[in-house]
Amino acid sequence: MIDAIEKNLTRGIKLLNSITDEQYSSTSAPPYYSSIGSHMRHILDVFSCIFNGLKTKNVDFSDRERNPIAEKTTKGGLQYFDEIIAKLHTLSEDDFEVMIAVTDDLGTGKVTANYTVGSALVQAHSHAIHHYASIGFIINRLGIELPDEDFGYNPTTPKKELIN
Repeated sequence: MIDAIEKNLTRGIKLLNSITDEQYSSTSAPPYYSSIGSHMRHILDVFSCIFNGLKTKNVDFSDRERNPIAEKTTKGGLQYFDEIIAKLHTLSEDDFEVMIAVTDDLGTGKVTANYTVGSALVQAHSHAIHHYASIGFIINRLGIELPDEDFGYNPTTPKKELIN
Protein backbone atom coordinates (compact mmCIF):
# COMPACT_ATOMS: atom_id res chain seq x y z
CA MET A 1 0.00 0.00 0.00
CA ILE A 2 2.75 2.45 0.96
CA ASP A 3 4.60 1.80 -2.30
CA ALA A 4 1.50 2.55 -4.40
CA ILE A 5 0.74 5.74 -2.47
CA GLU A 6 4.35 6.90 -2.67
CA LYS A 7 4.46 6.16 -6.41
CA ASN A 8 1.38 8.31 -6.90
CA LEU A 9 2.64 11.15 -4.70
CA THR A 10 5.93 11.06 -6.61
CA ARG A 11 3.95 12.02 -9.72
CA GLY A 12 3.08 15.27 -7.94
CA ILE A 13 6.71 15.83 -7.01
CA LYS A 14 7.72 15.30 -10.65
CA LEU A 15 5.21 17.94 -11.73
CA LEU A 16 6.36 20.47 -9.11
CA ASN A 17 9.96 19.98 -10.20
CA SER A 18 8.99 20.92 -13.78
CA ILE A 19 6.90 24.08 -13.27
CA THR A 20 7.41 27.61 -11.97
CA ASP A 21 5.86 29.15 -8.87
CA GLU A 22 3.77 31.30 -11.21
CA GLN A 23 2.34 28.23 -12.94
CA TYR A 24 1.88 26.47 -9.60
CA SER A 25 -0.12 29.33 -8.08
CA SER A 26 -1.96 30.51 -11.20
CA THR A 27 -5.73 30.81 -10.76
CA SER A 28 -6.37 31.74 -14.41
CA ALA A 29 -8.00 28.47 -15.60
CA PRO A 30 -11.80 28.54 -15.77
CA PRO A 31 -14.33 27.41 -14.74
CA TYR A 32 -13.19 27.09 -11.11
CA TYR A 33 -10.09 29.32 -11.13
CA SER A 34 -8.28 27.03 -8.70
CA SER A 35 -4.54 26.55 -8.81
CA ILE A 36 -2.33 23.51 -9.11
CA GLY A 37 -0.96 24.54 -5.71
CA SER A 38 -4.37 24.63 -4.03
CA HIS A 39 -5.11 21.11 -5.25
CA MET A 40 -1.69 19.80 -4.20
CA ARG A 41 -1.98 21.38 -0.78
CA HIS A 42 -5.46 19.93 -0.37
CA ILE A 43 -4.28 16.42 -1.38
CA LEU A 44 -1.51 16.55 1.19
CA ASP A 45 -3.79 18.05 3.86
CA VAL A 46 -5.97 14.94 3.69
CA PHE A 47 -2.95 12.71 4.33
CA SER A 48 -1.82 15.06 7.08
CA CYS A 49 -5.22 14.78 8.79
CA ILE A 50 -4.73 11.02 9.00
CA PHE A 51 -1.28 11.36 10.56
CA ASN A 52 -2.44 14.11 12.93
CA GLY A 53 -5.19 11.84 14.27
CA LEU A 54 -3.30 8.57 14.63
CA LYS A 55 -2.24 9.06 18.23
CA THR A 56 -5.78 9.77 19.45
CA LYS A 57 -7.38 7.47 16.84
CA ASN A 58 -9.60 10.39 15.82
CA VAL A 59 -9.08 11.72 12.31
CA ASP A 60 -10.98 14.83 11.23
CA PHE A 61 -10.80 15.49 7.50
CA SER A 62 -12.41 18.90 7.99
CA ASP A 63 -9.56 20.06 10.25
CA ARG A 64 -7.01 20.72 7.51
CA GLU A 65 -3.81 22.74 7.77
CA ARG A 66 -4.32 24.84 4.62
CA ASN A 67 -0.65 25.89 4.57
CA PRO A 68 -0.43 28.92 2.24
CA ILE A 69 3.28 28.37 1.52
CA ALA A 70 2.61 24.80 0.34
CA GLU A 71 -0.11 26.24 -1.89
CA LYS A 72 1.80 29.19 -3.37
CA THR A 73 5.37 27.93 -3.88
CA THR A 74 6.73 24.76 -5.43
CA LYS A 75 9.40 24.68 -2.70
CA GLY A 76 6.69 24.69 -0.02
CA GLY A 77 4.73 22.04 -1.92
CA LEU A 78 7.82 19.84 -2.30
CA GLN A 79 8.56 20.15 1.42
CA TYR A 80 4.98 19.10 2.24
CA PHE A 81 5.28 16.09 -0.10
CA ASP A 82 8.52 15.08 1.64
CA GLU A 83 6.88 15.35 5.08
CA ILE A 84 3.92 13.18 4.08
CA ILE A 85 6.09 10.53 2.39
CA ALA A 86 8.36 10.39 5.45
CA LYS A 87 5.31 9.84 7.67
CA LEU A 88 4.04 7.10 5.36
CA HIS A 89 7.31 5.25 5.91
CA THR A 90 6.78 5.25 9.68
CA LEU A 91 3.77 2.94 9.27
CA SER A 92 3.92 -0.83 9.49
CA GLU A 93 1.59 -3.45 8.03
CA ASP A 94 0.03 -3.86 11.49
CA ASP A 95 -0.90 -0.16 11.56
CA PHE A 96 -3.22 -0.65 8.57
CA GLU A 97 -5.63 -2.70 10.72
CA VAL A 98 -5.88 -0.18 13.59
CA MET A 99 -9.43 1.16 14.00
CA ILE A 100 -9.90 4.94 13.96
CA ALA A 101 -12.87 7.27 14.07
CA VAL A 102 -12.96 9.41 10.91
CA THR A 103 -14.94 12.64 10.90
CA ASP A 104 -15.75 14.80 7.91
CA ASP A 105 -18.28 17.42 6.91
CA LEU A 106 -20.31 15.94 4.05
CA GLY A 107 -22.14 19.19 3.37
CA THR A 108 -24.89 18.93 5.96
CA GLY A 109 -22.67 18.81 9.02
CA LYS A 110 -20.00 16.56 10.43
CA VAL A 111 -20.41 12.80 10.52
CA THR A 112 -18.13 10.19 12.04
CA ALA A 113 -17.54 6.64 10.81
CA ASN A 114 -15.22 3.83 11.86
CA TYR A 115 -12.36 3.07 9.48
CA THR A 116 -9.11 1.22 9.63
CA VAL A 117 -5.96 3.27 9.06
CA GLY A 118 -5.58 1.29 5.83
CA SER A 119 -9.03 2.28 4.58
CA ALA A 120 -8.36 5.93 5.39
CA LEU A 121 -5.11 5.76 3.41
CA VAL A 122 -6.90 4.10 0.48
CA GLN A 123 -9.46 6.93 0.54
CA ALA A 124 -6.70 9.57 0.65
CA HIS A 125 -4.91 7.85 -2.24
CA SER A 126 -8.06 7.73 -4.40
CA HIS A 127 -8.79 11.33 -3.46
CA ALA A 128 -5.29 12.31 -4.65
CA ILE A 129 -5.86 10.65 -8.03
CA HIS A 130 -9.18 12.49 -8.38
CA HIS A 131 -7.47 15.83 -7.71
CA TYR A 132 -4.63 14.97 -10.08
CA ALA A 133 -7.30 14.69 -12.79
CA SER A 134 -8.46 18.21 -11.92
CA ILE A 135 -4.86 19.37 -11.95
CA GLY A 136 -4.51 17.75 -15.38
CA PHE A 137 -7.25 20.03 -16.66
CA ILE A 138 -5.46 23.08 -15.23
CA ILE A 139 -2.16 21.88 -16.70
CA ASN A 140 -3.81 21.62 -20.10
CA ARG A 141 -5.29 25.12 -19.84
CA LEU A 142 -1.87 26.52 -18.86
CA GLY A 143 -0.14 24.75 -21.77
CA ILE A 144 2.01 22.58 -19.50
CA GLU A 145 2.84 18.98 -20.37
CA LEU A 146 1.58 16.22 -18.03
CA PRO A 147 4.43 14.79 -15.94
CA ASP A 148 3.56 11.26 -17.16
CA GLU A 149 0.78 9.50 -19.05
CA ASP A 150 -0.76 8.01 -15.86
CA PHE A 151 -1.10 11.33 -14.04
CA GLY A 152 -4.71 11.61 -12.85
CA TYR A 153 -5.77 8.15 -14.02
CA ASN A 154 -7.17 5.63 -11.58
CA PRO A 155 -5.40 2.31 -12.25
CA THR A 156 -8.80 0.64 -12.81
CA THR A 157 -9.96 3.13 -15.45
CA PRO A 158 -9.72 1.79 -19.00
CA LYS A 159 -7.64 4.10 -21.15
CA LYS A 160 -9.13 5.38 -24.35
CA GLU A 161 -7.06 4.57 -27.41
CA LEU A 162 -6.10 7.64 -29.40
CA ILE A 163 -6.97 7.50 -33.09
CA ASN A 164 -4.58 9.28 -35.41
